[in-house]
Amino acid sequence: MTFLNVSLLAGTALIAVPIILHLIMRRKPRLLEFPALRFVQKKHDTNQRKLRLRHLLLLLLRIGAIALLAFALARPRVQFGGALGSQEAPIAAALIFDAAPRMEYLRKNQTRLQAAKEMGLWLVAQLPQESEIAVLDTRQGAGAFQIDRSAARHGIERLETVPNSQSLTSAVDEALRLLKENPLPRKEIYVFTDLSRAAWPLAQVSQLRESLKKLPGVGIYVIDVGVPDPVDYSLGEPRLSAEVLSNSSPLTIQTELAVIGKKGSGVFSFKEKTPDPFLRTVELYLIDADGNPQKRSAETVAVAPGEAQQIEFSLASLGLGVHQGFLQIIGQDALAADDTRFFSVEMKPPWRILIAAPKPADSYSIFLTEALAPSVFRKRGQARFDCEIVNLENLSQKNLSDYAAVFLLDPTPLEPALWQKLSDYAADGHGVAIFLGRNARSTDFFNTPQAQELLAGNLLRQARRPEGDLFLSPRDLQHPILAPFRAISGSVPWDRSPVFRYWELDKPHPGVGVVLPFSDGRPAVLERPIGSGRALTVTTPISDRPNQNPWNLLPVSDEAWPFLILVNQMASYLVGSGNEQLNYFAGQTAVLNLDPETQRTNYLLTGPGNVSVPISADPQRHRLVITAAELPGNYRVLSGGRESGFDRPLSVNLAPEQTQLERLDKNELAQIFAPNKIRIAQTKQQIDRDISMGRVGRELFPPLILAVAVFLALESLLANRFYRSPER
Repeated sequence: MTFLNVSLLAGTALIAVPIILHLIMRRKPRLLEFPALRFVQKKHDTNQRKLRLRHLLLLLLRIGAIALLAFALARPRVQFGGALGSQEAPIAAALIFDAAPRMEYLRKNQTRLQAAKEMGLWLVAQLPQESEIAVLDTRQGAGAFQIDRSAARHGIERLETVPNSQSLTSAVDEALRLLKENPLPRKEIYVFTDLSRAAWPLAQVSQLRESLKKLPGVGIYVIDVGVPDPVDYSLGEPRLSAEVLSNSSPLTIQTELAVIGKKGSGVFSFKEKTPDPFLRTVELYLIDADGNPQKRSAETVAVAPGEAQQIEFSLASLGLGVHQGFLQIIGQDALAADDTRFFSVEMKPPWRILIAAPKPADSYSIFLTEALAPSVFRKRGQARFDCEIVNLENLSQKNLSDYAAVFLLDPTPLEPALWQKLSDYAADGHGVAIFLGRNARSTDFFNTPQAQELLAGNLLRQARRPEGDLFLSPRDLQHPILAPFRAISGSVPWDRSPVFRYWELDKPHPGVGVVLPFSDGRPAVLERPIGSGRALTVTTPISDRPNQNPWNLLPVSDEAWPFLILVNQMASYLVGSGNEQLNYFAGQTAVLNLDPETQRTNYLLTGPGNVSVPISADPQRHRLVITAAELPGNYRVLSGGRESGFDRPLSVNLAPEQTQLERLDKNELAQIFAPNKIRIAQTKQQIDRDISMGRVGRELFPPLILAVAVFLALESLLANRFYRSPER
């Protein structure tokens, strides 16, 4: 507790006045002659006790009134947490501004960041003289205290949103680090935010609480500049069928249109009025050779608040080379940052795949070729892969460098030289898949040093499960081969394709990973990196007919569609289609692989906002590492001109959490900082009140004056009752 006027506490000495008056005005005893004193003595004693009690009660009320009045005039204040101090004592203040793209939300022609800056400039002017101020935002990097108050104002005025904003939890943690190093005893943190839930990830709360324990007594003020009920239409992340695919395959782009807010909010302003306020159109544009957007498709969907509608576009007959475009919501709303999404794709000729199998090779490969290049698609020229079938005995005569990947279906023992040839092929950056089956009878031929350079491990024995209770059972869907199953993980009928026999392997070689296990936990598909390439070992075949006492029913069950997806993903992974990433989130480091045979050292990155940045290649790893692509949009990496030189596309989008507007309530925010107390304000008056309470505590003058009035009223009431004249 503290007092604004400590000297007035001396007024409590006035309590001596009623005590003295009480002693002086005590009724003096009078001698009365009364013949029957013995009869009234008892009554007299009782009256004396009552009289003393009444005088004592009046004395206490008068003393209390005077003491409370002196106490109230001293202006006491109480604070329930932190350090008490003077209102004008200098402080170390850290002002944190949320600079995520969602702070561009417009209300009354003002963005949330502009509202935060206006409030921040006002607050800087209110801070006590000699205070030290640090202005931080949610961009990556360390903060620092400003040189003076003018520099702090300049720092606030220059604030802009950043596409890869870090969380406010991390920003507060950085502010605590700065304040801990500052010598001023009083420390305060001001957080300017729209209270978006995405700005406070729960995974970082424990670290924040640990930092708060190291700086007890810090005052924390949250200034809410958000909109209580935001309304916004947004596009989700564009999902491409592939980022590098065959030009004979159509490009499929999926996304979703979502809306938050209350129906009938009436805050939208559209260029084109539509009869239904929740009916929206999403258009797809491709960028032509001159850099101009060309509309290629449009989808109109109805969406209700709190829901999301899936949208799918399909583009066929895209020519060879790179293609870029964007999806866009028609019309305008309060937040434009999530109305447009960009994408890049590269079209290549169908990948040549060599399929080698024992005689008759056509019979062994029928299921694989129909899965990778269905005959209907081959006739139309729409197959993604160009499959060539060869007998195993002729494999050694093939120039493997002409193919993007090689598949061995139920191979018989191979010569050591052929194993070595396949291993060298994989090490050069290609892919090899080996499906082990009934023809691997003699394990010694598969456990030779040359074969083991390619296989995932030594073959031990054939395992049998004739009951049909064994099947593929993925545990982790993070591998690119299993990516299509992520969205449907709970509805894939793996158990409808039983496996009756498979090969057990010894301990896998170092670096080998299990891509897909069986339901008993044994590995079904294993991956081994070899040089700059990779090899897949599959412990059960995909070439058995149903009438051949098959090892499994993967390609012939009544629910064989998981097999089709699986082998297509394996082929795409081996040819490198799933390896090349052309689409990134803001803040991610982009990596583009280079052809080792192409000797180029200097490249130029061009993009939105007139970006033109020179980039040097990494000659050791044959790749480009790009960190300058920060703004959302489409980029190009060029070298030697677009016609004859290097030309690769690159697209950058905002991460979903950067534009999420769902708000935290005050109780949830209080739990994040618990057990520390925070104060949340929305107006300047509320901020001023909270700061006053935080620095010098809650003023007790009003309740004390009320108590004085109560004491005086009781004193007057009792005095009139005790001293009224007796009726004659």
